[in-house]
Amino acid sequence: MNNNKFQFKVLAHDSKTKARTGRLFTPHGTIDTPVFMPVGTNATVKTMTPEELHNLGAEIILSNAYHLYLRPGAQTIAELGGLHKFMNWFRPILTDSGGYQVFSLSDFCKLSPEGILFQSHLNGGKKHFLAPEDVIKIQQDLGVDILMCLDECLPYPSDYERTAASIGLSLDWAGRCRDVHKQDGSALFGIIQGATYKDLREKCARQLVKMEFNGYAVGGLCVGEDREIMYDIVSHTVDFIPEDKPRYTMGLGTPRDLFKCVSLGIDMFDCVIPTRHARNGSLFTKSGRVIIKNARYAKDAAPIDSKCRCYTCTHYSRAYLRHLFVNGEILASRLNTIHNLHFYLDLMRQIRHSIAQNEFINLWKKFESDYNFRG
Repeated sequence: MNNNKFQFKVLAHDSKTKARTGRLFTPHGTIDTPVFMPVGTNATVKTMTPEELHNLGAEIILSNAYHLYLRPGAQTIAELGGLHKFMNWFRPILTDSGGYQVFSLSDFCKLSPEGILFQSHLNGGKKHFLAPEDVIKIQQDLGVDILMCLDECLPYPSDYERTAASIGLSLDWAGRCRDVHKQDGSALFGIIQGATYKDLREKCARQLVKMEFNGYAVGGLCVGEDREIMYDIVSHTVDFIPEDKPRYTMGLGTPRDLFKCVSLGIDMFDCVIPTRHARNGSLFTKSGRVIIKNARYAKDAAPIDSKCRCYTCTHYSRAYLRHLFVNGEILASRLNTIHNLHFYLDLMRQIRHSIAQNEFINLWKKFESDYNFRG
């Protein structure tokens, strides 16, 4: 662990879009942006060891405060030396506050200005209460590098009045989160909400910027709205985030989402797509997705992608991967995940390089011409 406190520096801009490269400095190392964060909800990226993630070039992963609070408990992890030691991952970690999980997983959830009363999806439905201050303490007990404020996550669609009231609550919670965040070198990000209403997005962003967070996330997207509407909201919201702060879209996305949102000035991404798709036998290549269970691959001696240099592609055939998958072998999920994460992390490396060389548009055009976005 180094002693760097959280900082962000913009290094290069693309001349034809809002795309940029940057570097995040955290207590557990530096991160080059734009960056994709593999999702390790329960202190593990499913099927992967931390050593494998390191070898793939992952610079930061995401874990979830809600799940770790319920099991094994943030205090337990703290007593065992913190989340980095607990999972043997000594690069940076970002934790989602768990607000989305509270609303999506709980059969019972009641909000008030004081916080959230909810019923756990574990342990027989025990009820818990979390105030914004509790959520920050949980994340600081975990010892992570980037913390997220507690916010309310609305379903899609939500009417204007409901959304306006919601961002009022989330803004109040954000201020309380900021007030108790310890200045220990870690960063605290505010989350911009407002559904698909541009004026509410602007209001929320402006108020959060006044609170002076270390970075800002665009939340509450990719929840059912049309993709073009989502991109329009991201584009609009970015205009109200300071140039010298990192920008994070939560829960996006597909390779197309990455290119589009990078072009709009987004620096950080997370999504379960590469790992979840891998476990379901859907593998990413530069020309589209390979559905490995298809009978056409039963005697196919080629790798998933002949141009890919990941461990899976350099050692195994489509035929073997199909055999593993249709027989339900655990190795199928492992090898598929290695490939999909390599695809995503390598794509982000190419994007960063293209921005630095002012060739981002050319890379994007080539990718679109080669890739089948239907899959």
